[in-house]
Amino acid sequence: MIRVLILSGPNLNLLGTREPEIYGYDTLADIERMCRDRAEIYGWIVDFRQSNHEGELVTWIQESIGEIDGLIVNAAAYTHTSIALHDALKMLGDTPIIEVHISDPEKRESFRHTSYITPVAAEVIKGYGSKGYVMALERLSVLFAGG
Repeated sequence: MIRVLILSGPNLNLLGTREPEIYGYDTLADIERMCRDRAEIYGWIVDFRQSNHEGELVTWIQESIGEIDGLIVNAAAYTHTSIALHDALKMLGDTPIIEVHISDPEKRESFRHTSYITPVAAEVIKGYGSKGYVMALERLSVLFAGG
């Protein structure tokens, strides 16, 4: 059975109320439900987690080494600052990583234009709102099928 870890970083627990003009009105619980529904269609197991703490995200990645088949990560602000997350993600080896952003960081402030996640990601999905998470699952299904 395919196991996918989905990690969301700081402030994403406030989706639905935090800057809805940028992030929309879906809550993180809504996104989790969408992901679980799609994973159920595929017959996959999804572990969906969020933390405001960089170290906790790093620990979860380390604990997943050899335990997951794919990882979807929206590191939020840590995308632009965390070499620690970059290094942890590198330890996943050949496990496909999909980087997700609800908004398009390149269309926002210049400090959001650098990602420490992109160099270790198989794909980046950005600017599609909360649907980006489901799109990431769809992309993993293609990667798992060899494409």
